[in-house]
This record gives sequence, structure tokens and C-alpha cells, in this order.
Amino acid sequence: MHTAHKTNDGVVVKVLILLGLLMGLVIGVGACARYLRQEMAANIGPRLQHIEMQLDIMRAEMNLAAEARLAALNRRFDEDQLNS
Repeated sequence: MHTAHKTNDGVVVKVLILLGLLMGLVIGVGACARYLRQEMAANIGPRLQHIEMQLDIMRAEMNLAAEARLAALNRRFDEDQLNS
């Protein structure tokens, strides 16, 4: 009977060690995921600002091209009216 009690104690100790290792693993993965999420968010910010700046430049260039084309069409329309 005495050896059966010792065997149960050994199994309990092994299960507790395994449980502790699993809990440590889960906590470590959670901390790592949180850190990675923060780093990814920090890296995305400057990229998004750069992309937004490029889009603003493209929008300004498109507006300038549209304004120049409109001015050219208005000038042509005014010349046609003067010649008529």
C-alpha cells in the first residue's frame, strides 16, 4: 500500500510540473503576442503617413493638371468667341 501512495505522489508532481509549464507557455505567448501587436502598430503609423503624403501629392498634381486643362479650354473658348 505504501508504494501505491508514493506512485500517486510522483504522478501528481509530474502533472503539477506539466501544468506549470503549460501555464508559463500560455503566459509567454500572450506577452509575446502583445509585444508583437504593439510593434506592428508602431511600424504601420509612419508607413501610413508616408502613403497619405504621397496620395496628397498625387491629388494636388491631378488638381493642377485639371486646372491647367480647364484654363486652356477657357482660353480657346474665349478666342473662338472673339473671332466670331
